[in-house]
Amino acid sequence: MIAKDMLPISVVEGDGFRELINFIQPDYSIPSRGTVTNRLKDQYEQKKEELKMALSSVEKIALTTDCWTALTRESYITITCHYIDCEWQMKSAVLLTESFSDRHTSEKLAERLNEAVASWGITAKVIACVHDNAKNIVAANDRTRVSWGSVACFAHTLQLAINDGFNIYLNRVIAAAGRLVQHHSTVATKALRDKQVQMKLPPHRLIQSCKTRWNSVSDMFAWLVEQRWAVTAVLSERTVTKLADARILELKDEYWQLMEDVAPVLAALKCATTVMSTESEVSISNIYPITFGLLQSHLMRNEEDSARVSEFKEKVRNSLTQRMQVHSDELPSKPAMITTMLDARHKNLVFLMSSEKILTANAKLRELASPVDPIGSENENTVTENAPEVDARCDNGKSALRMLLGYHYNEQCINDSENEVNNFLREQPPSLDTSALDWWKANASRFPRLSRLAKGYLSIPGTSVPSERVFSAAGLTINRLRTRLTPENVNIRDGRVQHYLYL
Repeated sequence: MIAKDMLPISVVEGDGFRELINFIQPDYSIPSRGTVTNRLKDQYEQKKEELKMALSSVEKIALTTDCWTALTRESYITITCHYIDCEWQMKSAVLLTESFSDRHTSEKLAERLNEAVASWGITAKVIACVHDNAKNIVAANDRTRVSWGSVACFAHTLQLAINDGFNIYLNRVIAAAGRLVQHHSTVATKALRDKQVQMKLPPHRLIQSCKTRWNSVSDMFAWLVEQRWAVTAVLSERTVTKLADARILELKDEYWQLMEDVAPVLAALKCATTVMSTESEVSISNIYPITFGLLQSHLMRNEEDSARVSEFKEKVRNSLTQRMQVHSDELPSKPAMITTMLDARHKNLVFLMSSEKILTANAKLRELASPVDPIGSENENTVTENAPEVDARCDNGKSALRMLLGYHYNEQCINDSENEVNNFLREQPPSLDTSALDWWKANASRFPRLSRLAKGYLSIPGTSVPSERVFSAAGLTINRLRTRLTPENVNIRDGRVQHYLYL
C-alpha cells in the first residue's frame, strides 16, 4: 500500500493506521518504519534486476530526460527509457531520479547521462535522447559528448513557437484574462454558479493559464468565452464586485472578440500537443506530418481572419518553420523524419509536397537499410535447412538449375535491401487509424531489415513528457510530509517501472 499509493513510510506509526490494522487483525504486529524502508529497498533492487534483464534482450532503447527542483530546494535529474518488446508493445520505465547538486552545465549533464546508461549496461543500445530546448541539455546530447542522437521535445518546441505568436499582442489579452480568472473570492464563485444556473450554462469553473502548462491559454480562453455573459453579470453586481474592481477586471470587447476568433487556431495547436504526448503509442513519426499539417493548413491565413489572428498565425508559422528546420538539407537525416519513413502510415511523405525531397528521404532509408542484417531480426521466422545433396549427373532440369544457381537464389532476391525498401514504399499505406506497432507486428517478417530499424526508431517518444510526468509523481513523493526523504530514497520511491511494481 505504501509503495503503490506513494505514502510516507511514517504512516505505519500513525494512530489511525494502527487502529485500522488492529480492527482488521488484532494480533498482527505492524512492522517498524525501518523494516518497511528495508523491504522497499529490497523490492526496488529486485525490480531493478528484472528491468535490467528485460533491457538486455532489447536491441535499441530511447531516453527522455529533464531536471527539476523539489520542495526541499534539492535539484534532481530524471531519466526514462522506452523500447519496443518482441511482441511490438511499447514499454517505458524510469531509470533514475537522482539528486543533481552540480551546476547544470552541458559537460556535467552529459557526464550524468553517460554514467546512467553505463550503469544499466545499455550504452551501445541508446538510439536517441528526447529533451527540451534548453541550451545546456541540447549541448549535452551533442554527438561529441554522447553516442546517441538528439531529439528536441516537439511539445516544447511548438509551445515556444506559440509563445512567439503571443508576444505580438495576445500577451495583453492573456494578462487581462488572467487577472479576471484570478478574482475568485468565495462570494464571486458562488455568484458565478448562480448565474450559470440562471443562464443555463455548463457549470464549468474558469481556468487560469500557466506558462509551464501547455495548452492552458487555450483552455482559459475557451472557458471564458463560454461563460462570458455569466462572468459579465457577476462583474456588474455591486453586491459581489466593487466598482473599482470591476473597472480593473472587465475585459474590452476587442479582447472578448479576439479570444473567440483565435480559439480555432489554439484548439488545433492543443490537439497537436495532446496527440504527441502519448506514451503507449508511437508518437515521434507524427512530428513532421503534424508540423506540415499546421504549416499548410491551420496556420495559413483565411479571408475571414481578423488582422490580429492573421498576425498571430504568421508569427507562429514562421517560428515553427525555423525551429523545426523544415527547409534544412539535413531534414532526411533527423531521427523524427527517419521514423516517419518507417511508419507505414506516413511512408509516402505526401506532406513534403516536393518530389526531390521525397527522393532524398527514400535514398536515406535505403542507406540505413543496406547494412542491417535481416538474419538477426527477432521476427525472422523462416529456418534455413541444409541444402540436400544433388547428383551432378542428374538430368532433372529443376534440380540442375537449383544446383547451378544456388539453393538460396530466391531468398537472396527477397532479402536484397534495395528490393525490400522498394516493396515497402510501393505498397498502399494503411489507414491513419491503424496502429503503427500493430502494422509492423503483422508485417515484420516481410521486411526483416526495415522492421529492425523500425523497432529502434519507433520507440523514440515525440516529447519529453514521460520524464516530466515523473515530476508530478515526485510531487506526491517529496511533499511537505516527506521533506526529510533522502535523495537516495527518492530514487527508490520514484524508480517506477511500467507493468512492474510501483515503488
